Amino acid sequence: MLADIFNTVWPILVAILFFGVIIMSHELGHFTFARIFKVKINEFSIGMGPAILKRHKGDTDYSLRLLPIGGYVAMEGEDEDSPDPNSFNSKPCWQRAIIIVAGATVNIICGIIIMAIILATSELIGTPTIVGFADNAASEAGGLKVGDRIVAIGNDKIHTEYDLSYFMMRDKDAVLDFVVERDGKLTNVKSVKFDTVESDGSTTMVYDFAIVGIEPTFKSVTKYALLDSFSIGRIVWLSLYDLATMRFELNDLSGPIGTVDIIADTTTDAVSTMDFSRLLTIMALIAINIGVFNLIPFPALDGGRFLLIIIEGITGKKLPAKVEAAINNAGLALLLGLMVVVTVNDISKFF
Repeated sequence: MLADIFNTVWPILVAILFFGVIIMSHELGHFTFARIFKVKINEFSIGMGPAILKRHKGDTDYSLRLLPIGGYVAMEGEDEDSPDPNSFNSKPCWQRAIIIVAGATVNIICGIIIMAIILATSELIGTPTIVGFADNAASEAGGLKVGDRIVAIGNDKIHTEYDLSYFMMRDKDAVLDFVVERDGKLTNVKSVKFDTVESDGSTTMVYDFAIVGIEPTFKSVTKYALLDSFSIGRIVWLSLYDLATMRFELNDLSGPIGTVDIIADTTTDAVSTMDFSRLLTIMALIAINIGVFNLIPFPALDGGRFLLIIIEGITGKKLPAKVEAAINNAGLALLLGLMVVVTVNDISKFF
């Protein structure tokens, strides 16, 4: 009985730990540059909700909170006017801008580093060049050939295997227009129809060709760590666009509970097979997702605060602290509402 409970609980705890590390790296980005620019920090918190542990050192309260769904660095003068010479609002625009984007930047850098580790320890690195086809492949009959390097699908540029998989998955009718590099020239291959299969009430395109893998070297690992991370970041923006335009449903989103569940399952698989590549891939995806999502110019997100600072730098006029706080609070309320909906959706999937 105890062994069964342990086997169920420990992957969840590992998942929460991984999630916490990503959150901590984000907040440490803000914290580090706030310290560099001598901004007074009132509280540094990992997690949200009631405090589990709390310690005061210098001018700062350090806290670990119950819910591993976020964190914050509460700086003096961040959401209110303050006469303190070391307050956030007393610093020049360029310093405040760096502090605000530092968290997301650290997340993205962490994602790139994890991606580099994955590629460096892989047998081969996938590229968007066709090396072979399945028997009776529809795509080969449609005009694709061995050696074609896929440059674009429709109007979307293809740089990596992530791009290739995503834009093929994103298509609705399994008929794609390709631009390929063939014999040193760009060639249009129009209306390539793929086979489809039905699974769990949804239609899935059959990916019927294999791609070239190259040996991991310092050059290839560096190149594709950057390209893959860029591809993942682009997918975040496109996924949000697809959600806003109803291409995907809200039911397709996962919140903290769904994410922890995915990481826990992947952790269990990784330990049983001793193959940690998929777990590391998920961690890179989450790190880059959090970094890119936070840079969206929406109130309460780092991107929204960054935008206000840029406007201030251009116009020379700063919004009153109460107005800025009201804008950010409204954005936070919307984000929390979305999180509640997504969390309820996560829980419903268990039943």
